[in-house]
Amino acid sequence: MEDEYPVLLDTFVYDSEERLRSLHRADDAYEVVVATAHSLKGSSSNMGALRLAELCHQLELCARQPSRVGIDRLVGEIDGEFAIVRRLCEQERQRFHC
Repeated sequence: MEDEYPVLLDTFVYDSEERLRSLHRADDAYEVVVATAHSLKGSSSNMGALRLAELCHQLELCARQPSRVGIDRLVGEIDGEFAIVRRLCEQERQRFHC
């Protein structure tokens, strides 16, 4: 099980980076924003990145609203929070290389 943990961290980081790229490319494709935010919310929650999961939840709700005000701000906050989470994942991964 311990051997699988670094792979799980790598997979989470890689998949999350893909999802963030998808959010940035989505433009006005709000269905894509909702689906991508939902997916990232779930994986973030599973990994214990609860602030990231909460921001994704807010984005998911925002993209479902008619006004959709705040999407760009939330995507920016998600970017910032993911940068923190990525660093933590990298630090955690280093612990398992020793």
